[in-house]
This record gives sequence, C-alpha cells and structure tokens, in this order.
Amino acid sequence: MRLLLLADTHVPTRARDLPSLVWDEVDRADVVVHAGDWMDVDLLDAMEERSEHLIACWGNNDGPTLRERLPEVARATLDGVRLAVVHETGASAGRDRRMAAAYPETDVLVFGHSHIPWDTTAPGRGAGDRGLRLLNPGSPTDRRRQPHCTYMTATVADGVVGDVELHRLPRTR
Repeated sequence: MRLLLLADTHVPTRARDLPSLVWDEVDRADVVVHAGDWMDVDLLDAMEERSEHLIACWGNNDGPTLRERLPEVARATLDGVRLAVVHETGASAGRDRRMAAAYPETDVLVFGHSHIPWDTTAPGRGAGDRGLRLLNPGSPTDRRRQPHCTYMTATVADGVVGDVELHRLPRTR
C-alpha cells in the first residue's frame, strides 16, 4: 500500500494550488494522509475526489466549514498499522515521549504545524513494541525557514511502515 503524507498546504494563501508533482502523487497513492491547515474547502473537495482513500484532520488555520467536515484527530488501521493524524504536537523537545504517552494505541503519528520535516521513533512501550513512529512531511507550498517545500511517501505492508521518503520540491519563484 502506497501512502502520500501531506500537511500545511495553506491553499490559497501560500499557493493557488498544490504543485503538479504533488497531484501526481495523489493519483498514484492508495492512501493520502493530510495533517491539517488546508485553509480552503475547495482543496478538500478536490482531494476527496482524486484520492482513492483520504485520511485527514483539521489544523489551527482551518475555519468552521473544514472543522465540521474533518476531525481534530483522524484514525485508521492500514494493513495492521494503527495510524493517527493530528495537526499540532507542541514543542519539539520531548515530543517523542509526550506523543507516545498521548497516543498509546498508535503505531504511526502523522502531524504538521511546524512545516519542518520530522521522522523519529519513540522508544518502545514494552516487549515487542517497535515504538511510536512520528512523521511530519513538512509543507509542499510554504517552506518557511526550510530549504525546500516537502512531502513524504511511505509504504505499508504486513503491519509495517517502510520506505519512508522525504521528497523535496523544486524551488519556484
């Protein structure tokens, strides 16, 4: 199963639309995961139409219409992997342990808000526990202080998340 991980798209305030490379990834993905800050319900509509399966939450910049349609925390189980999607996780210091405590029944937590790519694994919670994997794909439209706009892809097979890859988008003017 191929996943596309997105967050902080901020359409139309930071970009009129998603980059075409990202839409190509939407078309290829079995599951699209979006960790909030859509800003525009039209983008959600387009993503729902083009995605085979969408798992998404709202972010702090999303208004009432998006909050009515999306949960604060989205959850799904994908081929045995328990996934949660949330926009904000607080400060980076102590994030791994804090989120492992907050999401004990989760294998992978996808989050956004900072626009800073993140890929870590919290220590396991006992025998046989691989630990909570935390993934932030950055932003495909607003790099802020990062060198590039980014998104992530990953695979899920037999209860394991693998092939997590951060993709850097070409800089545009």
